[in-house]
Amino acid sequence: MTGFARQSADSAAGTMTWELRAVNHRFLEVQFRLPDDLRPHEQAFKQQVASVLRRGKVDCALHFNRAFNQQEELKLNPEMLTLLGTRVTEIQNALPNATSPGALDILRWPGVIADAEFDAEPLVADASALLEQALRSMVEMRRSEGDRIHDMLETRCKDIGNIAAAVRKRLPVVLESAHAKQRERIERLDVEADPARLEVELALIAQKLDVDEELDRLDSHITEIRQALGSDEAVGRRLDFLMQELNREANTLGSKSGDAETTKAAVELKVLIEQMREQIQNVE
Repeated sequence: MTGFARQSADSAAGTMTWELRAVNHRFLEVQFRLPDDLRPHEQAFKQQVASVLRRGKVDCALHFNRAFNQQEELKLNPEMLTLLGTRVTEIQNALPNATSPGALDILRWPGVIADAEFDAEPLVADASALLEQALRSMVEMRRSEGDRIHDMLETRCKDIGNIAAAVRKRLPVVLESAHAKQRERIERLDVEADPARLEVELALIAQKLDVDEELDRLDSHITEIRQALGSDEAVGRRLDFLMQELNREANTLGSKSGDAETTKAAVELKVLIEQMREQIQNVE
């Protein structure tokens, strides 16, 4: 299910910002972009996301801007300065016309500025707490989208139920029409039909056109979908399976169709099921 969340927090160490982006995915796939100091804790952050989300391709980016500490930052490394000065003097002695480096050139030299000591461990708890806030925000956004999907799925379930009821109501008419056509063919052949054989033929036709089982299973699957939609558990994969089952029944209904109306109903069912299947890819 798609979603976005952004949470920021300020501390004495600096400003921390989580950005979470989620798109539809059959399973849960989480990718992290973290500051180097926090990269060793990536697995713990992944477990934290997995405890809240079940499906989706989730991109999690943590941005951290360290606060400037006037007493700690831009400290010179005396040993490197001495060594660099010695080497510059040697070059000038060997090449009197060589240009001396300026102060900014020296500051840019690797190692001249001593790395300020920075303990990232205290940030881990802050990052985890902020990630929890971002996840809650994303869940709220996804829940709002889920409510809209729920309403759409419920409407489609109702439509499927109405189509199944209409096909069931029309079954006697379809069977009678098939029987009438069979009798008409026999009459056109101008032969004396064996009543027992005719009854057998009509029974076979009725068996071939009987879709009561398919309609019962359609109703059963719709009931299961509604139960799943009312559950607090992750139901995305179960709904995926039920869509396959619905589609199987719609295909069988179409193959057993005895008239144009039933064929049309089977096509309408497949359209509704496909609409549901597309949306269910968003359901966790």
